[in-house]
Amino acid sequence: MTKTRRKIIENLKLVDAVVEVIDARIPVSSRNPEIDSITAGKPRIVLLNKADYADADATAKWCAYFSRVGVLAISCDCRTGKGLNSFIPSVKRLLADKIAAWAAKGMKGHYVRLMVVGIPNVGKSSFINRMAGGSKAKVADRPGVTRGNQWFNIGSNTELLDTPGVLWPKFDDPQVGRYLAYTGAVKDAILDPETLCIELICMLREFSPAPFMERYKLTTLEGMSPEEILEAVARKRGMLISGGEADTERAAITIIDEFRAAKLGRVTLELPPEVE
Repeated sequence: MTKTRRKIIENLKLVDAVVEVIDARIPVSSRNPEIDSITAGKPRIVLLNKADYADADATAKWCAYFSRVGVLAISCDCRTGKGLNSFIPSVKRLLADKIAAWAAKGMKGHYVRLMVVGIPNVGKSSFINRMAGGSKAKVADRPGVTRGNQWFNIGSNTELLDTPGVLWPKFDDPQVGRYLAYTGAVKDAILDPETLCIELICMLREFSPAPFMERYKLTTLEGMSPEEILEAVARKRGMLISGGEADTERAAITIIDEFRAAKLGRVTLELPPEVE
């Protein structure tokens, strides 16, 4: 983390603006709080990635919120490219004064250089690959894949500088840690899947009960503890171990994976604050 932070600071002088990729389902928790101070003074574009997994109305509210606080935000899905057609035109508008200054100095066609930042597994590599027109950045559905800085030409005289995803040393709010675990931004190996799934079930029962019941063919969640719901899912899916006991660990892993793939509904866990 310290090494990545230092590299970002060192490379800021090489770029004209910063592209921050965040998860549209958790726009607060998926932002490294140090990025604001590290990149202060650089123009910023925020990509609300995985918008197809998030509630559409909530994403629209987030875009409006960022606009009110003076930050350009784009709703997108970097896997499919949805929403990214507006990216380069938005960059040109954001840096219009700088581009005009280059042209006035006879530097027409000068490359715009952008630094891409974000926490692990938020979709930076998918964004770069989509913009570059091929699988040129390493992509995996787990945190910690991108190891070093890489430049990518995406056409229209624009280059992207990739940086490794970096979390911050300590979560002041334990809810932030849970949200990051739900979406796969922290490594599954350090978490107990059943404990995490129990918390996730509690959240889904509040935010998205109907898709959850439909997915697992449950008639009701009323009067059931999250532990009982987990066991019911295991039995509905035929996940049993010796003696007919429900394999709740396997069911927990399934629920977490299917939540991450938006098979349990389009859910946004954080809404924007009010802006005076």
